[in-house]
Amino acid sequence: MDAVETAASQGYGPGILEGAVEFALEALDGVTGGALPAPTPCRDWDLGMLLRHTGDSLAALLEAVDTGRVGLVPEADPPPEGDPADALVVAFRAGAERLLGAWTEAGADLPVTVGGCPLRADVVAATGAIEIAVHGWDVAQATGRPRPIPPALAERLLGVASVMVTGATRHGLFAPPVAVPAAAGPGERLLAHLGRDPAAWPG
Repeated sequence: MDAVETAASQGYGPGILEGAVEFALEALDGVTGGALPAPTPCRDWDLGMLLRHTGDSLAALLEAVDTGRVGLVPEADPPPEGDPADALVVAFRAGAERLLGAWTEAGADLPVTVGGCPLRADVVAATGAIEIAVHGWDVAQATGRPRPIPPALAERLLGVASVMVTGATRHGLFAPPVAVPAAAGPGERLLAHLGRDPAAWPG
């Protein structure tokens, strides 16, 4: 087992994904139609774009546990009807609830194929937990209701992110790492490793 699988297996279980999803869902309380054009810590993405991307991530994780595979090019969803903000929030919450139920029943050894490459389910789940938690932080910042990633969750995610997101894998996915003070907590170090500057988005 390589370093990635080792890190994922140490953080695997419904707990790490559940914690990430719960944190992200709480951040949705501040989403309104007027907030969708707001800037986010994700460069060049407004809040509406970020919510659609995170919804796609939830759908990909559900596809992984339901079918054992994830396509590199997701199928396009039809445009939401009614209020765009309400539709995005409802879709996010529904996807998160389905995802948690499905992954709770899945085992760590469930084989999943991503773009033709076989991976263990715990690696896929840990990767998804990182993205969902950090985007939850992004949403909270964009809505003006900042909240830190819980330290225990951030510590587990950082252990996985430090071996999953490297100079060889971050291009096109995350910005370059940001320097933080030596006394920074696990949440700040996780965000900085994934290209967010906690000092630029305090709270």
